[in-house]
Amino acid sequence: MDKREFMRRRKRLMDMMNSGGMAIIPAAPIRHRNGDVEFPYRPDSNFFYLTGFAEPQAVAVLVPDRPQGEFLLFCREHDPALEVWHGRHAGLEGACADYGADDAFPISDLDDIVPGLLENRARVYYTMGFDPEFDQRLMGWVNQVRGRYRSGVTAPQEFISLSHLLHEMRIFKSPPEIRVMRKAAALAAAAHSRAMEVCRPGLKEYQIEAALLHAFMEGGSRSPAYPCIVGGGANGCILHYTENSGTLNDGDLVLIDAGAEYQGYASDITRTFPVNGRFTPNQRAVYEAVLAAQQAAIQKIVPGNHWNDPHEAAIRTLTKHLVDLGILKGRLARLIKDAAYKPFFMHRTGHWLGMDVHDVGDYKVGNEWRMLEPGMALTVEPGLYLKAGTKGLAKRWWNIGIRIEDDVLVTPEGHEVLSVAAPKAVAEIESIMLHARAA
Repeated sequence: MDKREFMRRRKRLMDMMNSGGMAIIPAAPIRHRNGDVEFPYRPDSNFFYLTGFAEPQAVAVLVPDRPQGEFLLFCREHDPALEVWHGRHAGLEGACADYGADDAFPISDLDDIVPGLLENRARVYYTMGFDPEFDQRLMGWVNQVRGRYRSGVTAPQEFISLSHLLHEMRIFKSPPEIRVMRKAAALAAAAHSRAMEVCRPGLKEYQIEAALLHAFMEGGSRSPAYPCIVGGGANGCILHYTENSGTLNDGDLVLIDAGAEYQGYASDITRTFPVNGRFTPNQRAVYEAVLAAQQAAIQKIVPGNHWNDPHEAAIRTLTKHLVDLGILKGRLARLIKDAAYKPFFMHRTGHWLGMDVHDVGDYKVGNEWRMLEPGMALTVEPGLYLKAGTKGLAKRWWNIGIRIEDDVLVTPEGHEVLSVAAPKAVAEIESIMLHARAA
């Protein structure tokens, strides 16, 4: 993404901060997997949103109206000896030339420089609670400035969480963000198609996961957006199943929830299909119910509707189909009011989507559901989970777990399904799987 996009974001944030304030945004700390082995590094979303800088051991400081430069980046200096072991990094020169910093300083100078920047600042914008060690460090700097009051220096008296300002910015996607999210969705859609092509009875769930990860990386994604869910049979009724160790049996369905991360942005797609390539009549009936609910929900994604409209449409459609299938009995309005669907559909129909798969942003404003506006992105993922042994559930429905999920952008005219390339019609799925087996 062009560095001008990050510059635009920083300017917008500083315009909201006004003079007299100072923002401090640390990069995510390095996390250890075990011993001296680190987890693959993933930058903090807020930090990356403002800087595009993906290295650890960095802190961004924004000081509106500072004559010497408003955007300061503390980061690692070039170290030839260290780079032999861990590869190249931007260094101070790259922080300015490649990432638009007005000035850059060694991360080792943080304790020497930041207290001076805090002098005579009225407010500090910083989100407490995510990194207790850095929280204490910040308070140490503030107390250090307070100790200079006899010299006429004032310390910040107001601490404001950056989360609200940044999260409100992040909920509205810019054209460059939308382009990246389209790519992330396309990568995930291709991976789901690949999973349908390679699926066979007798494979392990993790073998399908391997096909997904291969497709992600082949397309340019270095990581899934979250741990892949590949649940065959009864495992498809476990919402966040990630063991992926079971065997895919002939006659069962497999539920796959998998998304790619591309340039820091997530996709989130779920597809459910028969392991052997052919839906049974009962599986198809439940699948069509979920698909109808998803389509009803997507149609409600237009500017001016509120956040809960798609969920309400999905609930109404699912409940009606549960009655038609004989799984629920009674009047539709009463069943909806009593949430009779809850044993079979126990989660929300979607969530915000962006840099985080469950992205930031308020769902309610002033105790009212938030209105949908152009630039917002969300998932639509109704499901039915007919777990074996559920009270009153006929055996013919047991272990049919189905979820269908797409990524949807709110547009000025209505909506755009970013993940449209992922097959979901029954005939299309069966055709793909049939031709794959014939090849």
